Amino acid sequence: MRPLLPTPAYGQAPERKEALMAGPPAAQIRIGISGWRYAPWRGAFYPPGLPQAQELAFAARQFPAIELNGSFYALQRPSSYQRWAEQTPQGFVFAVKAPRYITHILRLRDIRPALANFFASGVLALGPKLGPLLWQLPPGLAFDAGLLDEFLAQLPRDGEAALRLAGEREARMHGKEWLGPVAPLRLQHALEVRDPSFCQPAAAALLQRHGVALVAADTGGRWPELGDATADFVYIRLHGAPKLYASNYGQAALATWAERLRAWAGGGTPPGMARLAATPPPARPRNVFCFFDNTMKPFAAENALALTRMLGLDGELQLPR
Repeated sequence: MRPLLPTPAYGQAPERKEALMAGPPAAQIRIGISGWRYAPWRGAFYPPGLPQAQELAFAARQFPAIELNGSFYALQRPSSYQRWAEQTPQGFVFAVKAPRYITHILRLRDIRPALANFFASGVLALGPKLGPLLWQLPPGLAFDAGLLDEFLAQLPRDGEAALRLAGEREARMHGKEWLGPVAPLRLQHALEVRDPSFCQPAAAALLQRHGVALVAADTGGRWPELGDATADFVYIRLHGAPKLYASNYGQAALATWAERLRAWAGGGTPPGMARLAATPPPARPRNVFCFFDNTMKPFAAENALALTRMLGLDGELQLPR
């Protein structure tokens, strides 16, 4: 079992960016799950009789990151974010899935009030446990360079900018908001695309210019599966294949993804993945987030633990209990 690597808070202040990304020891691979509250997991991943209120604390002892997806369906309460932060150990991070109201209903247009409401809803109360923010676009939302450029330009890149934006919240948020204070916090964003029109170099170039990660998603061929590293971190979502959200990953598939994660973390280009850019990005170590979303059965947790062991990262999961 490898020694425990340093685990600095992910939401570091901007001035610490160079320290975290300076060399190979700083490039971290975090493997986790998408959500944690699933009935089929009880008695399988979760021990029999474990109270539901303790499931997050249990899962956070197995994984260094979890993708929080309830925020995709509805704005969460500040008290919920604060409770989740309290139930997880130091060094743990949440990736937070941004509201579908912005991506699927408004379809990235006239989003300023909705953005303000989201950042006022308490997400910043996670503090240093706030990891990347995930923006998932719907199928059928075609690539529009002007629209995407305008959207990405509105995303705050640090805690102060996010608090200023939260101050523009709508009146209906009054009394239900969280407005700080927040320690210096760097925000990073990832975009998951689900329309083939994004499969062009211009899309990758636009994301790279804004420093937004293009999500590498395994979807069984249903949606684009792209390996471009367009930011200083990589975000991977393994949805299950061939059956989305349900299929198990066998040893061969996990070995393929292990090789890809090693390549990204080491600054290389992963084998066997389509890329939009004609030339590979600069070779530099990148933090990697990989979440299993095949959650309809207990496979996600099993696969995440198996991939963790395959990469020799299980020694890094000895978090405080």
